[in-house]
Amino acid sequence: MEMELLNAGKIVNTHGIRGEVKVLRISDFDDRFKPGNILYLEGPDKEVQQVTVTAHRVHKGFDLICFKEFGNINEVEKFKGSYLKIPKTMLEELPDNEFYYHEIIGCSVFLPNGEELGKVKEILSPGANDVWVIQRPHGKDQLIPYIEEVVKSVDPTRKRIEIEPMEGLLD
Repeated sequence: MEMELLNAGKIVNTHGIRGEVKVLRISDFDDRFKPGNILYLEGPDKEVQQVTVTAHRVHKGFDLICFKEFGNINEVEKFKGSYLKIPKTMLEELPDNEFYYHEIIGCSVFLPNGEELGKVKEILSPGANDVWVIQRPHGKDQLIPYIEEVVKSVDPTRKRIEIEPMEGLLD
């Protein structure tokens, strides 16, 4: 039985010569990359291999990670652009009104009048709150802050989100 894997981070570069990789986190959980954790690395050929974290630190907004399986830059260079994944079974129950990224991405976003604005294609975590990138059927993407004043209901089962845009948000 093949396990379902979810993205936890994207390797954006190497760091130094000892096999450390620079990772853009796609997870809200700080402990995903702690030493001893098992992750799954999906290489450029889409082949997935299990890796063990031996070291982790945060540097300039990125996670820097070393794996037991790789000891130098030459071994990790080919993984730039690759994803670090976790099994879906590792997910924890979340409190009410909190969602995993994979539950939100792909949901349709509706305005109060019932009009569909578009679908969530990406989630950015720039600071105090997440920002959802809505791919509109026509025109450029719309950014929606994930705050109570704007996002009124989220139903991941029905893939439906209802928002109440603040004045000026959709100009």
